[in-house]
Amino acid sequence: MSLTELKAFARKAARAARAEAFERGPGDADARLIEALEPFGGAPLAGYWPIRTEIDPRPAMAAHFGPLALPVILGPGLPLVFRRWSPGAAVIEGPYGASVPETGDEIVPRVLIVPLLAFDRGGYRLGYGGGFYDRTLEGLRARGPVTAIGFAFAAQEIEEVPIEPTDQPLDLIVTEEEVIVPE
Repeated sequence: MSLTELKAFARKAARAARAEAFERGPGDADARLIEALEPFGGAPLAGYWPIRTEIDPRPAMAAHFGPLALPVILGPGLPLVFRRWSPGAAVIEGPYGASVPETGDEIVPRVLIVPLLAFDRGGYRLGYGGGFYDRTLEGLRARGPVTAIGFAFAAQEIEEVPIEPTDQPLDLIVTEEEVIVPE
């Protein structure tokens, strides 16, 4: 089986696992994410607006006292940019159905809350296949320190994410059950 086929199979299984976990609810995920973000108080934080059955980081984002941003997709093959956002600010539908701030300055995040389909204990994530977060993290890390926090349901954990050389690892993974520091 090719890497592309492995990833497609893993994505299908991960979507099903995430959908089941979504039905059970986030449990203590918000509290764990808020606690994981405490050391970064005041730092620019980029989260995401959840789509489909993604776990929702907005309650933890609202508790953060630094600048907040949401990702904006500029086009295929390009890294994300992050537009300033605050709870209650107007959003519009962006590419792939994700809501993005209607207006706002671009900011460079120090911390990112990253959505995913699946993750492993090594810190790798399986996304939707566009490579947006991998390109973005590579560019941000080349400029200075940045912390990528995967936010997921515990049921999204798999034994090993199929990876390629361009995949960027996460620094932490937060679920409703635990905070994982990759091995």
